[in-house]
Amino acid sequence: MAHKRRDFIKISSLSAAGLIFGASHLRSAIPTFQKSTPGTSGEFDLHRTPTYCEVCFWKCAGWVYKNDEGNIKKIIGNDDDTNCNGRLCPRGTGGVGMYHDEDRLKTPLIRVTGADGKQTFREASWDEALDVVAKGLNKIKQEHGPECTALLTHGSGGHYFGTLLKAFGSGNIAAPSYAQCRGPREVAFIATFGEGLNSPEPTDIRDTRCLVLIGSHLGENMHNAQVQEMSDAIDKGAAIITVDPRFSTVASKSKFWLPIKPATDIALLLTWINVIIENDWYDKEYVEKYTYGFEQLKQSVQSYTPEWAYGVTTIKPDVIRETAREMANAAPSVIIHPGRHVTWYGDDTQRLRAVAILNALLGSWGRRGGFFVPETAEVPDYPHPPFPKPARTWREAMGGKFKLADLALANGVCEATIPSVRMDCQIKGWIVNGTNLIMTLPDMQKTLEAIKNLELLVVVDTMPMEITGYADVVLPECTYLERWDDLRVVQGRVPNIALRMPAAEPKYDTKPAYWMAKELSKKMGLEEYFAWDKFEDMLDWQLKEIGSSLDEMMRIGVKNFPRQYGPLYFEDGAEVEFNTNSGKIELYSTAFAEEGFDPVPAYNPHMEPPTGYYHLNYGRAPMHTFSRTANNPNLTDLMDENVVWVNPKVAKQWGLKAGQEVYLQNQDGVVSDFPIKVRVTERIRFDSVYMVHGFGHNHKQLSRAHGRGASDSQLITRVLVDPIMGGTGMRGNFVTFRFEKGSEVES
Repeated sequence: MAHKRRDFIKISSLSAAGLIFGASHLRSAIPTFQKSTPGTSGEFDLHRTPTYCEVCFWKCAGWVYKNDEGNIKKIIGNDDDTNCNGRLCPRGTGGVGMYHDEDRLKTPLIRVTGADGKQTFREASWDEALDVVAKGLNKIKQEHGPECTALLTHGSGGHYFGTLLKAFGSGNIAAPSYAQCRGPREVAFIATFGEGLNSPEPTDIRDTRCLVLIGSHLGENMHNAQVQEMSDAIDKGAAIITVDPRFSTVASKSKFWLPIKPATDIALLLTWINVIIENDWYDKEYVEKYTYGFEQLKQSVQSYTPEWAYGVTTIKPDVIRETAREMANAAPSVIIHPGRHVTWYGDDTQRLRAVAILNALLGSWGRRGGFFVPETAEVPDYPHPPFPKPARTWREAMGGKFKLADLALANGVCEATIPSVRMDCQIKGWIVNGTNLIMTLPDMQKTLEAIKNLELLVVVDTMPMEITGYADVVLPECTYLERWDDLRVVQGRVPNIALRMPAAEPKYDTKPAYWMAKELSKKMGLEEYFAWDKFEDMLDWQLKEIGSSLDEMMRIGVKNFPRQYGPLYFEDGAEVEFNTNSGKIELYSTAFAEEGFDPVPAYNPHMEPPTGYYHLNYGRAPMHTFSRTANNPNLTDLMDENVVWVNPKVAKQWGLKAGQEVYLQNQDGVVSDFPIKVRVTERIRFDSVYMVHGFGHNHKQLSRAHGRGASDSQLITRVLVDPIMGGTGMRGNFVTFRFEKGSEVES
């Protein structure tokens, strides 16, 4: 469905034609919710159903409790789940708010253009909406090839639409959680240890003696099990070293807080490496047995002395030495935490290489209190034909760049949609599932430029996020509390699975993503890739293949399996082969050298903020996940807007008072759509400001989130692309203050 221009449409802007569908007609398309599952036996509690959380990627397993009328009342953790140990975070317990949110998307919508040229949405039946999607995809296939379509996804539905797209002939499947979040650490750890970290990370925090958090905000990002384990480790006397320009929650629990100058983290890491080598504090036996390239590393870091680092990082030399000694004394039960959102300054893969190298020198990989050896349950896919091989992939669209990236890049898909960038393989159609790209991808204007060049944009979501206003078709997904989904299969100390089943009938005219994908497959001649009749049948088949059943999982929710492939840690003297070119832990990366990148990390200075501007730092709050929860009625009760942290010296210079509203302007002249309140605090460096990500929504249909606080995403217009894997560094932006949108504050 091509449009010469693509106007933003408010979800409430429905044409009169949408009124032809009565509520009873729309509801008839919804399959009746089954209170019990045919073909199962055994007792289960109709007042309690198993689920796993969809509010963040941690996906803690829990129980949904209902009253006698079947209304959802609360969600609690499953005691057998190693991701939560029976305790949910505020977001997990607040998931009920997603179900009750009256601002939810309620029915399929189709973009139409009236005789006056005005674009609007009209309500549609599911059959009509899916017809438009299927015809649009097939039109692109006929005119350009199936590889000119892409899926951008976050959450459980990505598997179903990914299967559909691969069956269609496209491999362009990208998640912003890679190139905009964790990708650099995966590439760095693969280059070093021969394997990535994945989720949840195999950090043995419960038994660590020293935990180093460098830009990782445990306690605010609420990675549930890790927060619990950190609390237990602190109680047992573990030392916490927090490196952060901001005195974060975890900094208040730390033995050492290092308020580092922004953009100099890699200088500190390389200096720690030098100090540990020069003082013979590294694990000599481990390094000799398991690593490659020690002498090259030693030579490369000799110039990174604590005295040099003091001038770069502002961390005093004696503090650098003391914290290095703290790590060494705890080794091998020490963790330099890799973090998760690591796309900062464009040299992020090399910074995470330094993190990996430091862990290797201290012998923590594969050791108790360091990183354990995870295992994952092996659950077979339901049988389907082989996928066709795409004629072209996202890698061709990159022109030979980013060969070390192990997953597709969301920003790469965006670039490949703009004609001037990649005319030879321009992407023409997007399916966007569960991710608000307007606030997820940096450089908002580039995202909007790409959208304007699409022939088809399909958005699948539960809420009227900003991205829905640009869609040709909006498909409303029911919440995770109203649907079956794939088994949760995650790595851990023991292999485990968790079940999600519907606790209630879908509200309004919403559907599960698996149903949408299956129905689309029928319209596109791809139904053999979704050969199951009912989703529950597919789940029961998978479970019986691994010695369980749907009946059992409905009763217990989580099943843990015995380990099968060896001990939790390396045994003393064990021979271990790593999946690297050398077969060892590579302190000197041969893969990087082959691609023309520094085989050992090096420090390169970054741009300083102009006079009167400050580093824009952003982060998380324990009650919110990105921009996804900013309208959740349960969670907005806890936090309904963000504030900007300002150092008292800066506040005095600008005449700012606590609670005063200001606008933020970045180095490119972009001013925040909405004002943000000032928090004056000593907990932030004088050269920086800080705000929680995910606020400042400009879509009025988000009644609780609209205009509440400022959007950091809007202010991230300077993107520092990682040359190794294509990640988008977003912390190279600077802001200043304005009293009004059109006038600067006098400093």
